[in-house]
Amino acid sequence: MSAEHGEPLTATSYITHHLTNFKVGSGFWTFHLDTLIVSGLIGLAVFVSLAVIANRATSGVPKGWQNFFEMVLSFVNQQVKDTYHGNNPLIAPLAITIFIWVFSMNAMDLVPVDFLPWAAQHATGNEHLPFKFVPTTDPNLTFAMSITVFVIMIFLNFKVKGFGGFMHEVLTVPFGAKLAPVNLLFRIIEDVAKPISLSLRLFGNMYAGEMVFILIGLVGIWQLPLALPWELFHILIITLQAFVFMMLTIVYMSMASESH
Repeated sequence: MSAEHGEPLTATSYITHHLTNFKVGSGFWTFHLDTLIVSGLIGLAVFVSLAVIANRATSGVPKGWQNFFEMVLSFVNQQVKDTYHGNNPLIAPLAITIFIWVFSMNAMDLVPVDFLPWAAQHATGNEHLPFKFVPTTDPNLTFAMSITVFVIMIFLNFKVKGFGGFMHEVLTVPFGAKLAPVNLLFRIIEDVAKPISLSLRLFGNMYAGEMVFILIGLVGIWQLPLALPWELFHILIITLQAFVFMMLTIVYMSMASESH
């Protein structure tokens, strides 16, 4: 990996380069184009792939990719049935979308850490182009996803309980109407903590895993015996993080649909 401005490559510059996003704009209106491009392409690829598999699905014994995705869909659908006790056709598709999309973005971490940045640099002719290929290592993406889940959760609260029912819950739970200000304060803290914890959990775990791969990349030709065991272990991490994000989403939707 080339160092910035022709400077000698050091461990610090190597790590900094890998952790720098491809940005445009400034201040609040800074856009991380690498995160937007990679997450969008992965989402499009997953959508097209599943659409093709669905169109080619047969009613007989499933084979190949149809069998694999039917297992995934059945697994996620069972989690929804066990956790969400309402009757909302949105929840299962939302859970399936989150699990497959987050897993696919996490899986970019399994590609050798220098390969895709090197390919992007040679494709653009810019040897110093920063480009992060793991969208979930960007807190902007994980916060955007968690805020979307939060908005859907608030929408379900109003839809299922109505404005009066939702406000009654906010002001009376858990200490009763006499302590309405305390109940409101607790509810605000609880609801604000949900998207923050949801986003930071995914970001923190994926960022830490990416950092380990970057540090392994510093050892050069000796990285293979170190990277292979970590990649095998990291398969568990990327799957677990997608599962946790999906399950917490289902739990939040279930809480929003229940009436005290």
